[in-house]
Amino acid sequence: MLTKQKKQKIIGDFETHEGDTGSPEVQIALLTKKINELTEHLKIHRKDHASRRGLLKMVGTRSALLKYVSNKDIKRYQKIISRLGLRK
Repeated sequence: MLTKQKKQKIIGDFETHEGDTGSPEVQIALLTKKINELTEHLKIHRKDHASRRGLLKMVGTRSALLKYVSNKDIKRYQKIISRLGLRK
């Protein structure tokens, strides 16, 4: 679970200007952190189907945000995926 301090640190790392919490970069970074934590949870609790459904919804939301950014500015998209290590 993301604590307030972890969330503030992620927002600080990815904000585009002071006080920015809604830019796609911040949203994608927060979703990525939640997805990674939930993935670790599901490795232990394999039959937790409700959490698995939530994970799939988060992955879909992140995918849509990434698609939006790639359509708007490809350099910004490449910067985001390289910083988060999403593609290999």
